[in-house]
Amino acid sequence: MNARHGGRILADALAGHGVRAAFGVPGESFLPVLDGLHDLKDRLQFVVCRQEGGAAYMAEAWAKLTGEPGVLFVTRGPGATNGSVGVHTAFQDSTPMLVLVGQVGNDFVEREAFQEIDYRRMYAPLTKWAAQIDRAERIPELVSHAFHTATAGRPGPVLLALPEDMLFSEAAVADAPRYRTPRAAPSAADMRELERMLVAAKRPFVLVGGGGWTKRAIDALRAWAESVGIPVGCAFRCQDYFDNRHPNYAGDVGIGINPKLAQRVKDADLLLVIGARLGEMTTAGYTLLEVPVPKQGLVHVHAGAEELGRVYQATLPINSNYEEFAFALSGLKTPSWKEQTRSARNDYLAWNKPIPMPGALQYGEVIAWLSQNLPEDAIVTNGAGNFASWLHRHFQYRGWQGGSRTQLAPTSGSMGYSVPAAVAAKIAAPQRTVVAVAGDGEFLMNGQEFATAVQYGAPIVVLVVNNGMYGTIRMHQEREYPARVSGTGLKNPDFAAYARAFGGHGEIVERTADFAPAFQRAAASGKPAILELRIDPEAITPSATLSGLRAAALAKK
Repeated sequence: MNARHGGRILADALAGHGVRAAFGVPGESFLPVLDGLHDLKDRLQFVVCRQEGGAAYMAEAWAKLTGEPGVLFVTRGPGATNGSVGVHTAFQDSTPMLVLVGQVGNDFVEREAFQEIDYRRMYAPLTKWAAQIDRAERIPELVSHAFHTATAGRPGPVLLALPEDMLFSEAAVADAPRYRTPRAAPSAADMRELERMLVAAKRPFVLVGGGGWTKRAIDALRAWAESVGIPVGCAFRCQDYFDNRHPNYAGDVGIGINPKLAQRVKDADLLLVIGARLGEMTTAGYTLLEVPVPKQGLVHVHAGAEELGRVYQATLPINSNYEEFAFALSGLKTPSWKEQTRSARNDYLAWNKPIPMPGALQYGEVIAWLSQNLPEDAIVTNGAGNFASWLHRHFQYRGWQGGSRTQLAPTSGSMGYSVPAAVAAKIAAPQRTVVAVAGDGEFLMNGQEFATAVQYGAPIVVLVVNNGMYGTIRMHQEREYPARVSGTGLKNPDFAAYARAFGGHGEIVERTADFAPAFQRAAASGKPAILELRIDPEAITPSATLSGLRAAALAKK
């Protein structure tokens, strides 16, 4: 074995574990890694980003789309703190991710040297495991540990801090083989008990979500649901886990839930929850199910044993990988619930139709047009904000296409996700159409990554929904403190000119009829594009206006 510096050992370790792309902002604290990556650029692409927060979102979105752990490089201090937003997203979204942070040399540690932070302490609540590599010969061992931890059980982010002197030092050490993720499976006794519960159920409902799914698991679940005629809903921002056009699809269980669907979940006598943690957003603030023991019979299937019983005590907890569980379902003998499924489907279809709102640009109609006209395998990304509620309600996700997802969105409710996620998706799947939907406030949190799209020739189309405010906060403001607007107004740039300044395509759309031709021009431009959608500020949700919320709140006072 030839001696290699730590940066090259690390680069070789990443390539050996199948990493095809890493995202980051270069820092002097990991110069040897950049040198090590130089010789591997045909195998492992280092995507240079404009801010660590955007890079972190790209790594997280890459992992969501490809199923491979996302890899993020950030430098010490400011770089590490900037990147934490995407790490928190990966933690709450159960997304596998490896975060590599430059660190001061061991000879300076504990002196509060330039940009020094103890990343094991800082990142402990945001990761499954946070460690530091102090000796170059241990890089293969600890990187292997990191990949196994990130992908096992409930997936999530892990962090390795890289002291500068360790990366410059040399060692002769063998590389570790590619990681293999252990996969739990349901026991025969679990499946017999589940069969008994399904046979006895009159009003069952299936809810899917969480991280760690595969196309095979998705297909097997769909086939079983079809065979027994059971209604299926998707957890918050996991709507592409079940084709929304399928007759068994009943809607998304998240923010702005269809009231009829919420009641259906409450009235169910058996909930089969696969993968979802049953967090705050998916349970409408823990109101759809009572804590700690739900009134409904609850079968909770989760790959992370630590999640079972964490909030809700399940009638039948099952620790299993989702692919193994979905295939085991096919062997069950159960009745059919097709009439209930038909009713649930009709409720969804009625809810899915856009409602006329104030303004010349009907945003709901825009989303409906996208739903009907985007290619089958198009990828749609979004960040957080009221603008996303139209997307969740009126866009019909096609399920997984081409072996991967069609929806990339943060279940953590983090703003700034849409654009970097779209860039990562286009780099990962250049042949697929990628559309980012962003609010005006959300876009400018990471709009600089539009430059990354231009640099890497990633022709995404970004829809910036401009209503001149932080809409979600304004909505709550009018409900709680009507007519007392404070801290929510925005003065925005010309977003179309912003796109052109970077060398992209930009247009402003102010009428519904103008959207389709503008989108077609943007898609045909071959450039990253921004369409600024100027909507009436009155249209605050798909079914409510600001003045209506204000009047209702004032009437209560």
